[in-house]
Amino acid sequence: MKLRCLLIDDEPPALKILARYIESINGLEIVGQCKNAIEALDVLQQKTVDVIFLDIKMPHIIGTDFLKNLLHPPKVIFVTAYREYAMDGFELDAVDYLVKPVSFERFFKAITKLHRIMGLQADTATEGNPKPPPFIYLKVDREMRKIFIDHIQYIESWKDYVKIFLEDGKNVLVKQSISSMGNLLSDHKFIRVHRSYIVSLNKISGYTGGSLQLMGIEIPMGRLYKQSVMDRLHKLS
Repeated sequence: MKLRCLLIDDEPPALKILARYIESINGLEIVGQCKNAIEALDVLQQKTVDVIFLDIKMPHIIGTDFLKNLLHPPKVIFVTAYREYAMDGFELDAVDYLVKPVSFERFFKAITKLHRIMGLQADTATEGNPKPPPFIYLKVDREMRKIFIDHIQYIESWKDYVKIFLEDGKNVLVKQSISSMGNLLSDHKFIRVHRSYIVSLNKISGYTGGSLQLMGIEIPMGRLYKQSVMDRLHKLS
């Protein structure tokens, strides 16, 4: 099932960029594009909306006030040029707060967070159903590919890219920094062990003073990261 998106922004170029980002990600569809909150109310009355991408400084009524007046609001991701409203946005339980100009990488991080939140809500709403395995979407070549978190063994930095090694022996090359991958996986059991490597704690089978073993693969452990790695491993034991 696709998440139905409503875009609200009084700047046509901003709407165009958001629409292009959304159309490049499987699992999202646009059900409306509006220049102000009054137009958006009509859409909300006629269509089911799962997430609103909402500007703040708009004619007639600002985005935060618009959201406050919705009785049962969908999830919201603020997209604005004004950093000073960030606190107001998060107090309104926004999924994320994006500051223009928004890169695709930052937008995609917000979508991954949205998927995680929506997935957790579905789990708690359906008693007795097993929790679905967590996943992320990553841009591989020209398509967005679903990668299950539990399938990732380790990640290696390749200049402007990262190579993600999976437990089936395959790997995918993604144009993203290793730091941003670390942030993307921060809610899961992954740890930076070297300036060039992130590993899954669940996949570590052994270690020495300077390296980690992951199912027959040896990963170097950087001197600056060693203590934090040891602390995490000892907590798991």
